[in-house]
Amino acid sequence: MAFLTTDRLVLRDFTGSPDEVEEVYALHDDPEVMRFINGGKPADRAMIRERTLPDMMRGFPAFGGRPACWAAEERTTGRFVGWFALRPVGGARSTVADLGYRLRREVWGLGYATEGARALVDKGFRDLGVEEIVADTMTVNARSRRVLEKAGLRFVRQFTTDWPEVIEGSEQGDVAYALTRAAWDAGRRAAG
Repeated sequence: MAFLTTDRLVLRDFTGSPDEVEEVYALHDDPEVMRFINGGKPADRAMIRERTLPDMMRGFPAFGGRPACWAAEERTTGRFVGWFALRPVGGARSTVADLGYRLRREVWGLGYATEGARALVDKGFRDLGVEEIVADTMTVNARSRRVLEKAGLRFVRQFTTDWPEVIEGSEQGDVAYALTRAAWDAGRRAAG
């Protein structure tokens, strides 16, 4: 069942099917997709099946028990292109949500990341009771930074974190982005 539909995408709940295990595994096993996540290390199919996918299907009290991660498919073909997430940060009454996404390399540059991220930002503020949306990425991840900015989030700060394993570019730190409901509302009023 669709959670959210855009011009070109359908975001739907994960079901945990064997096909989804394979799709998520292939996505997480692509070294370019994972370059800024874990340095491009190979994925573990059992980990995807036993931990990653169940975590994507977990419900959040802040969203009335709904999951906060959705499979993304092309509307016209039904082809799996990746996933998007808007996970509550903190406790059951949290009004802050963390925006995330991961897309197959063959759809990079088609605007799907921006389209899905913008739709989730709008959905979060309109329907999910979110008051602030946050996201972070590596400083050197220019593509992801552009997507966050196109989705309306603004640069907040640069920071460094001690990661268990150093990956290329991590010496430049990470960047945090955020958008409040008030700023989102003001932007809508100015545009309309």
